[in-house]
Amino acid sequence: MPSMNDLVRQHTALGDSDLEWLHLLVSEWQLLSDLSFADLVLWVPTRDGTRYVSVAQMRPNTGPTSYQDDMVGHFVPRGRRPLLDIALDEGRIVREGDPEWREEVPVRVESIPVRREGRVLGVIARNTNLLTVRTPSRLELTYLQSASDLAQMIAAGSFPFPDQQVDMDASPRVGDGLIRLDAEGVVQYASPNALSAYHRLGLAADLVGLHLGQTTDELAPSRGPTDESLVKLASGWAPRETEIEGNGCVVQLRAIPLKPKGVRIGSLILLRDVTELRRRERELITKDATIREIHHRVKNNLQTVAALLRLQARRIGADSGGTAREALEEAVRRVGSIAIVHETLSQTLDERVEFDEIADRVLAMVAEISPGLVTGRRTGRFGVLAAEVATPLSMVLTEVLQNALEHGFRPGEKGLVEVAAVRSAGAPRGEGRLLVTVQDNGRGLPDDFDARTAGNLGLQIVRTLVEGELGGTFDMVPAPGGGTRVVLDIPVEQDRR
Repeated sequence: MPSMNDLVRQHTALGDSDLEWLHLLVSEWQLLSDLSFADLVLWVPTRDGTRYVSVAQMRPNTGPTSYQDDMVGHFVPRGRRPLLDIALDEGRIVREGDPEWREEVPVRVESIPVRREGRVLGVIARNTNLLTVRTPSRLELTYLQSASDLAQMIAAGSFPFPDQQVDMDASPRVGDGLIRLDAEGVVQYASPNALSAYHRLGLAADLVGLHLGQTTDELAPSRGPTDESLVKLASGWAPRETEIEGNGCVVQLRAIPLKPKGVRIGSLILLRDVTELRRRERELITKDATIREIHHRVKNNLQTVAALLRLQARRIGADSGGTAREALEEAVRRVGSIAIVHETLSQTLDERVEFDEIADRVLAMVAEISPGLVTGRRTGRFGVLAAEVATPLSMVLTEVLQNALEHGFRPGEKGLVEVAAVRSAGAPRGEGRLLVTVQDNGRGLPDDFDARTAGNLGLQIVRTLVEGELGGTFDMVPAPGGGTRVVLDIPVEQDRR
């Protein structure tokens, strides 16, 4: 199905600013659909003016649909639906005509012009399924009157509000709770859900007849003087959102001023009890903070272990031949590489890290073996990796680099060690591959060298981690032109950033 952007740009004469206005309208019009108990279809005239193309559609959450099929992308010749023509040409809401019959279902059709800066961009066809129409209740009458006011604002170009971008997934909806205010901010009607939310805030009486702004301020925790901003918002003076907390309950409010003829006649207040949602969010924040603290403590403990090993290495005398000292210094670097990962994890909200920074720090740490002689360089991107991949990979990278610097160059010899990373996507289950190449321009490998049988402890660690923990492959071969090349091929999740 084509997107609204595609349809508007391919078939209409509307510009980018007009398209943005339509996007803003579509982000808000679930409200109109629910208040109307009706389907909405947005029709825009084509570039040559001979047809209309439907670019968006919305079904109500409060009633039966009038359209079983998707209408987006359909074309209608001008003249076939007179209500669309009148609304577009005259710029007014059109309700004339008898109901249409669609698959034995009577449907009342109304047309609402969509105006922006004095121009009519298109027409909303509001389609109401009349099959289940019954004597309306007070709630339904309030819904329909509010829908009529919003429709007039759309026709006048005053709705949606251009300076307010609403996240409809997070904002209250009509069914969550609705309050209708008069021009003074006094409650004319409160839905059962809205009344229940205010009862949980601590209100003991009915809402009807109360000034909502003052009542809300009284129910909120005491903050000294009256909170004028809260009073104004709950009175519906401006299109705003907020949350109030009282009596152990959290209620989210959204105010929508109603100005069908340019003058504010009242407001709609949409509200939702989000107590449980906020409680869970706070629990998650607490757990995230705990996890970060654990990583921080692990990092500190690893640094303490590294410091003890370093202290022990200094206490070993020269008469030991340096073997024990070198072993301890290697252990220090192995512990340090793990500490780097935990330090990075302690600063993030999830168990994923940007590994490029870790690779650079490992490269700098290992390069301390031959300061100023061998240069380290990284190319390509490792990307974001899960912690269970990042930790063993940091140790593998440390071992490979350490091996290149210690055994690839003669004492006092200058050289270059380059780390290259290539991230590729794979088809099945969103998996991909990470190809890591570590290459030096040193003296190369012995003629009889076999990476799979080499007894070096560092290479044994690399093989175990790459093949056992990471499920990848490891190879160590002579590099073209001299030197040594180590190739790691590891399965990873695709980097979707």
